Amino acid sequence: MLTDESYELIRQLASPVVAITTLWRGRTNGMISDSAMRASISPRVPRVSVYIHKWHFSHDLIWQSGQFVMHLLHRGQMDLVHRLGFVSGRDQDKLQSIPHHKGVLGVPILDDCYAAFECRVINTMDAGHATHYLGDVVASHRGRGTELLTPEFFRANMPEAWREEWQRNYRAAQDDLERHSAIQDRRWPGVSPS
Repeated sequence: MLTDESYELIRQLASPVVAITTLWRGRTNGMISDSAMRASISPRVPRVSVYIHKWHFSHDLIWQSGQFVMHLLHRGQMDLVHRLGFVSGRDQDKLQSIPHHKGVLGVPILDDCYAAFECRVINTMDAGHATHYLGDVVASHRGRGTELLTPEFFRANMPEAWREEWQRNYRAAQDDLERHSAIQDRRWPGVSPS
């Protein structure tokens, strides 16, 4: 992993650790992100924004379906971060062994989470290596847990057996980001036909 003083300062802007789930044409996936945020201050216009790297399988599923669920995680979910964040869903069904149910939109909602927000994409912004998805929150669900899982807590309490793999994945992501940082004039066409 590459780092310097500027990067470490920017790193302080990370959101809590979130799990993103999505569904397209019967294929589900879940992933981990620390780049999600509230995108509205009005309770009558609830919105969130998530930043998804284009190499993630979930990126393609969200792009096609226009739907996702953003889950705030609690500190008791370290193992879930490993299960959803350390491997790709292109080769396996990562949600198969994780208890979940369908929400209002039909997208998987994790049974265990701090909170879940079911969202419809209403706009996107290209960030070169990633897409920012702006989502209207159509339903929210309060789960269990009292303390949000933050990136700092995760890094400080990650089992030592995971550390080398995490650093390798993080470095590979930094390399991909540097190779694919050019902004594209790419507009989200809306939900693809089923």
